[in-house]
Amino acid sequence: MKKAIAGYLAILLLLVMFTNPLTVFAVSYPPAPLYHQQAGEETVLTVGQAVYMFHSGTADVKKNIRTKDVLTVYRINSSCEVTEVGKIRVISYIGETYIKGEVIQGEIKQDDIAKKGAVSCLIISAGLCAHIK
Repeated sequence: MKKAIAGYLAILLLLVMFTNPLTVFAVSYPPAPLYHQQAGEETVLTVGQAVYMFHSGTADVKKNIRTKDVLTVYRINSSCEVTEVGKIRVISYIGETYIKGEVIQGEIKQDDIAKKGAVSCLIISAGLCAHIK
């Protein structure tokens, strides 16, 4: 009887140990690398190519960033140095939290930051998911 109870407790402890990390996803978003993985090499966007940006969707973004505005693009390297890498012209807003732009100077990569004044946008990719368009 005592061995059976000990066996059940051992199995229960193993189940808790292996399923406990999964409960984190029930109350938070999974980390970006889990759903923004890219196959192959990094995409570099050059002059004339379309670029998509994510923003907070707040009123200050729409007040400060308008169609045809030029945003300066910065890249943060592994030693936390910020360098200017290019410029983007805003083409249009897409939905509540996305902006479509065109590279007008430099070379832009995913995860670069586009800024105008105190407002920032995250460069997400050269294309959007089908449900956003």
